[in-house]
Amino acid sequence: MHVTLSATLAANEDIQRRRRAGQRVLHLAFGEAGLPVHPALRARLAEASGENGYGQVAGSPALREAAAGYWTRRDLPTDPDLVVCGPGSKALLFGLLLTIGKDGPADIVLPRPSWVSYAAQAEIIGVRPILVPAPPGEGGAPDPDLVASAVLHARAQGRTVRSLLVTLPDNPTGRLARPATIRRLAEIARELDLVIISDEIYRDLVHDPGAEYLSPAEVAPERTIITSGLSKSLAVGGWRLGTARLAHTPAGWALRARLLAVASEIWSSAAAPVQHAAAYALTEPEEIVRRVAESRRLHGLVARAVAERFSRAGASVATPQGGFYLYPEISGFESSADLAHTLIERHGVGVLPGSAFGDDPRTPRVRVATSLLYGDTPEQRLACLHADDPLTLPWVAESLIHLESALAGLAPAGAPERRRMGVLTPAHATP
Repeated sequence: MHVTLSATLAANEDIQRRRRAGQRVLHLAFGEAGLPVHPALRARLAEASGENGYGQVAGSPALREAAAGYWTRRDLPTDPDLVVCGPGSKALLFGLLLTIGKDGPADIVLPRPSWVSYAAQAEIIGVRPILVPAPPGEGGAPDPDLVASAVLHARAQGRTVRSLLVTLPDNPTGRLARPATIRRLAEIARELDLVIISDEIYRDLVHDPGAEYLSPAEVAPERTIITSGLSKSLAVGGWRLGTARLAHTPAGWALRARLLAVASEIWSSAAAPVQHAAAYALTEPEEIVRRVAESRRLHGLVARAVAERFSRAGASVATPQGGFYLYPEISGFESSADLAHTLIERHGVGVLPGSAFGDDPRTPRVRVATSLLYGDTPEQRLACLHADDPLTLPWVAESLIHLESALAGLAPAGAPERRRMGVLTPAHATP
């Protein structure tokens, strides 16, 4: 097993070290939501701070009821007893990888590129991911036209493949898979008897509230597991609270039993005060709905502004559709690592190479996270959240100028003439 510190966490720690040493670094490498905790959630956490018992492994009844209501309001009727809560969706995903296979862990189909932890978690338990590119212009879902042949080829080699995973919308690309793609994947999952894991932690941060969003649980309810949490939509990543919605089938109930057995030996239960606050949030009172809407607007404005600057500099980048990510490609570099290294070492811009997300390392793509541009203090971040035009706030504008300057002078090592001229060669279309 060769698993290193998560690329996102490692990059964050490296940038913090550089800043403490006095280096000016524009932090575009970490998927932190970048906003203060809503006061109502802080109040709920405080009032429950005396709750120090372990509680139920699946989560408190109030939390599971609230989570079931959250999904039911999104046209996914949910039995609270088929909701399992844990200390973050990452822990739940790991538990699911351990328990989806009835006879032990089994291989999984992942979109390429995909979030760094999916493949790393698979490797930890001895599972080999099957990386299938996303369809052109999309992200977060493996191309349905390629999935069947990849799975059949793996099974012909004696591998056991039990599941495929989608992320809606996607990290790292910031794109949203089309409903037609999800429908076709659901058909293939039935044909090949695959469980679908749908990571929907960014669902409420689709930039266009009117965008057509299709969860595989709507078209393949009997084989879809949804994972989610509050770390992105309500900026409480450090609170570590995730939820999973299992299928209402005999297989779903059996999976619940296996998942709870694993959870009982790994995390016992999520922190009780956090569960109390999360239960309040998932009932979606008006103040929480308003905060999520404000966050969604801000994330979209800033992500699109950053994408425009990459595009004007000659990069190929698809317009972000959700969350706070974009995935530009800039030709002329030997690899994604070369591009990321040049940005941090020569221009003080921290990003993650596409290779960290399972992408072809020879393709110079990087994951750019925009949510730490909102400010360094709670006051700045709140001002950003409520501003009519957050791009005009001094600290945001300064960061965008830093980025523009870096991109204007960006050129790969060994290309002094292009570096002096500040020329970027337009890259191919980014998936």
